[in-house]
Amino acid sequence: MIADRFAPHRHRILFAAVCAVVFAAAGAGGLVAATRGSLDEVRRVVDVDAALSASGDGIVNFLVVGSDSREGIDTSDPDNAAIGSEAGTPGQRSDSLIVVRWEESTGNLALMSVPRDLWVRIGDTGESGRVNAAYREGPAVLVTTVRRALGIPIHHYVEVGFLGFRSIVDGVGGVRICAKNPVRDLKVKLELGKGCSVLGGVDALKYVRSRQFEQLVDGNWEVDGTGDEGRSTRQRAFVAALVSAAARHVAAHPMDAGRVMSAFVAAATVDGRLDLIDMVAKLRPMASNGATSHRLPVDPDMSAGSFRFLLSNDAQPLLAYFAGRGPAPAG
Repeated sequence: MIADRFAPHRHRILFAAVCAVVFAAAGAGGLVAATRGSLDEVRRVVDVDAALSASGDGIVNFLVVGSDSREGIDTSDPDNAAIGSEAGTPGQRSDSLIVVRWEESTGNLALMSVPRDLWVRIGDTGESGRVNAAYREGPAVLVTTVRRALGIPIHHYVEVGFLGFRSIVDGVGGVRICAKNPVRDLKVKLELGKGCSVLGGVDALKYVRSRQFEQLVDGNWEVDGTGDEGRSTRQRAFVAALVSAAARHVAAHPMDAGRVMSAFVAAATVDGRLDLIDMVAKLRPMASNGATSHRLPVDPDMSAGSFRFLLSNDAQPLLAYFAGRGPAPAG
């Protein structure tokens, strides 16, 4: 049952896999053995395993999920403006869905965001809804939904939460983000000047979750009209920046690796069969070579009376790539 999986301190948001890269970088400094024990303590949700794809085809796809559960949030917490309260937003939704693809022959990594409003068939039912709704039925239903809707294998499941995300960012000393123009989101109290800023965990959470993102252009504040599409683009860019920050921090402060990995273990939930040491080996190249970022082609639709996205015919080359059946499209 979903309720049985979540203790009050288990708050999850995006990009748990990033911390695996930190661990891999730390391994070069001889700290693998020191942190292996803490990795063994990561929470696992074994009921998702039956929905996962069998290995093969020379690729591995990780479904990385960010949850927006407010359970246990302290209203005096500095993240409260970015998170909100359990009373104001009860229950659980996926705040972000990203598929991370690893290719055996090259070691290349690619990221693909899945819009929360993508209209899909939910799990094994005959009912349709937004993919975000599948998460409320549990990880197994979400994996089945994503796998069938996109026609791609999902081999592993990784989930991280709000406060865990903040701890991860703070653990690597913050993340450097650069803006061509001043940006803001008045709702979550985000304000960044033109140029580069190092974001701590609180502001990083505001940045990746911003839904009323504005830029100051020629003296006027302009709202980002791309909605979740622009938000997904910013999230994927933040993943790359966080990986780089993590690699630099561990290289400069190798003794911090254990503390960073403790933040990862406290934040993450993974499937029952995921070998974390193997995962970090696969994701380690992201620290030096980065990853290709892809936008899933979708079409806006209002025919049912409310906004949703439908999968575009233009998505097929990208989905063939993530299924291991075709070449990489342009990033």
